Amino acid sequence: MRLLVIIPDMITDILKKGEYQPLYYNPGEFADEVHLLLTNTDTPPLGDLQRTVGKARLFLHNLPVREAWASSRLSFLTSSRLKRWAQPGVELARNIQPDLIRCHSADWNAYLAARIKKEIGIPYCVSLHINPDTNPLHRHFPAVTAAQKRRNAFYEFLEGEGLRGADKILPVYKPILPYLERHGIPEDRIQVAYNILNIYHLSEKTSYEPHHPFRLVCVGRLFDLKNPDNIIKAVAAIPDTVLTIIGDGPARPALESLTAGLGISDRVVFIPAMENDALCGFLPEQDAFVVHTEHFEINKSVLEALLTGLPVIINRREGAQVPEFEEGEFVWLVENTPEAYQKAIQIIMDNDDSREALGRKAYAHSRERWAPRKTEAEYVAIYNAILGQSHG
Repeated sequence: MRLLVIIPDMITDILKKGEYQPLYYNPGEFADEVHLLLTNTDTPPLGDLQRTVGKARLFLHNLPVREAWASSRLSFLTSSRLKRWAQPGVELARNIQPDLIRCHSADWNAYLAARIKKEIGIPYCVSLHINPDTNPLHRHFPAVTAAQKRRNAFYEFLEGEGLRGADKILPVYKPILPYLERHGIPEDRIQVAYNILNIYHLSEKTSYEPHHPFRLVCVGRLFDLKNPDNIIKAVAAIPDTVLTIIGDGPARPALESLTAGLGISDRVVFIPAMENDALCGFLPEQDAFVVHTEHFEINKSVLEALLTGLPVIINRREGAQVPEFEEGEFVWLVENTPEAYQKAIQIIMDNDDSREALGRKAYAHSRERWAPRKTEAEYVAIYNAILGQSHG
């Protein structure tokens, strides 16, 4: 079985952060030959990527995008330009003859998959990892200048072409569904398929006896929409706590200055990156997971904490709430203020029964829905269903 995975990401950067789980690009070792096609110039070492495809033979290809076209005044050329850009990718697929194409995000990669399907009939699915309407990567909200408006129109066209041709679209959480509804994608071509997390190293927390000092952990990229400054302020007000922040980003220098200014540099540890295997072993040794995010999502780091059985304290985001968090009392939702975080942390620290009950609810709820073996099996079933439909 041959699988072609088309990816917009700079894989080298992801490798440096150690975020890849085993079999990330080849769930269930579905394929015995995997081709990764990057829509950029990145050339990551194949040896470092082998764990993402298991025992499959691994090949790497590049087809860089033409980003300047997105803001071009010659918008009437968009369709013909994109077809011309995609043609080498179509010929590559013709040579590889994959059984199935998987796209990570609806970007230039999904447009390319649509062209491949149109010309040589290879089915494809698209996994969506953000809602571009609430967390835009390429577009401007609001679009003020003419160039910004042209760019928005370009990506609206590009995304639409990739989505409409897909055999299956796989949002990795429910907050992405409104974006697909806006694009008019039929419900029978949409299936929420949560991220496959680390099958081999995520383990259950076995003891809820508190450590001294009490161990708090926060995992995520450090920037404005995920800024843990209020968590740091809460920790400053609670003696006998230590906070480990795993992640990096533009907000890190300001957070380090805040920590120093509060006089708690000895109680807040910054770790820019941690290998995912190591992170999975680190989480059960903590007492609680505390995080802030305004993204409309349930991200991988939160899922990892839940699947470990850590008590999770997370903020209510501004605007619509994450649907998954409304499905049961398995996380502690707070306002994004130092006082709210402080109160929740203090109660979790002081009340052994509450701490253990929340952790066990988190474990039971998440394992029922998002256990790695379960999500892996769902992806394999989706792949097989797509192939069955295309051959039928």
